[in-house]
Amino acid sequence: MNFWQNLLRYFRFFFSSLLGLFLVILLSIKKLLEPIKDKRFIFLFLCISLIIILIILNLMLNIDYY
Repeated sequence: MNFWQNLLRYFRFFFSSLLGLFLVILLSIKKLLEPIKDKRFIFLFLCISLIIILIILNLMLNIDYY
């Protein structure tokens, strides 16, 4: 078997495994959040967590916008 074919096969395996992991995590989180009737809480939680992640990345990478 050619080296590049073998390398491409491992890359495809890694990508499909990573995609499957994300799908399993997201579907389990979706199942846990289904009984919650107030969707505003979920939206607020997602917005706050996204803002926190962006702030942390900006501090870690020392990004200046101005």
